Amino acid sequence: MAEAGSIGIFDSGVGGLSILREVRALMPDRSLVYLADHAYAPYGSKGLEQVRRRSVAIARFLRERGAGTIVVACNTASAAALHHLRDVYPDTPFVGMEPAVKPAARRSARRVIGVLATPATFQGELYASVLDRHAAGVTVVEAAPEGLAMAIDEGRIADAVEILRVPIGEMIEAGVDRIVLGCTHYAFVADVVAELAGPGVEVIDPSPAVARQVVRVAGSSAAVGPVEYLTTGDPDRFAVRVEGILGGHVVPEPVEV
Repeated sequence: MAEAGSIGIFDSGVGGLSILREVRALMPDRSLVYLADHAYAPYGSKGLEQVRRRSVAIARFLRERGAGTIVVACNTASAAALHHLRDVYPDTPFVGMEPAVKPAARRSARRVIGVLATPATFQGELYASVLDRHAAGVTVVEAAPEGLAMAIDEGRIADAVEILRVPIGEMIEAGVDRIVLGCTHYAFVADVVAELAGPGVEVIDPSPAVARQVVRVAGSSAAVGPVEYLTTGDPDRFAVRVEGILGGHVVPEPVEV
C-alpha cells in the first residue's frame, strides 16, 4: 500500500507511463501509484460522460489508496472530467493534460500546426478552450488516428506506423511545421511521427512540462517509496509492457474499480 501523500497517476493503459517516467526523473524517491484502466480501454472512443464517471471512480479509488495528488495522465479523461473532478474532490490537487497548442502556435513560423488526438479529446470543452486562448490566427489541422492508442498499448509499433502514415502525410501537405501529440500514448511513437513528418517539423510532447507541473503542485513530502503498478486488466500483459517501456522488473497488482 502506498504511503499517504503519494502521487496517483491514471490512464486507460500505458500512455500515462510517459508522464510517470518524467515525474520519476524529477522526483526519484517519491511514492507513486500508477493505475492502468485496461478493463475500460480505450477511453478515446467512448462518450465523454462515460469517461467522466469512470474518472471519478478511479479518483475515489486512488484517494482511498493514499494519493494526495492525482494526475489525470490522459488527454481524453482530462477533456471529459478534469474540471468535474476538481468540483467533486476540492481538497485534492489534480494535474491534467491539454494539447500543447500554446507552444506549437508560438513556435510555428508558418502559422500552421497539427494536432494528433482522440475523437473524445477534440469533442471536449477543454480543447475548445485551448484553441480559443492560444490558436488565434493559426490554422490547426486535426487528426484522430483510429486504433493508434490501442496499437501502442499492445506494443504493435509496426501497425502504429501504418496508422499514422496518411494523417501525417495530410498534415505535411497542409503545411504544418509543428505537430502536437495530444494523447499520452503518442509519446511512445514520437520518433515515428518525426520520421514520417520529415525535417523541419517539430514534434511537441508535453510530458516533460506536465511532470514539472506535477512537482509544483505536489510539493515536497515525506511520502517516499517505489512505484506501485495497478491494472484493472491482465497484470501479466501489463508487466510486459511496463518492462518494455521503462525497463526493470515489475509485478502489477490486479484491482477492481
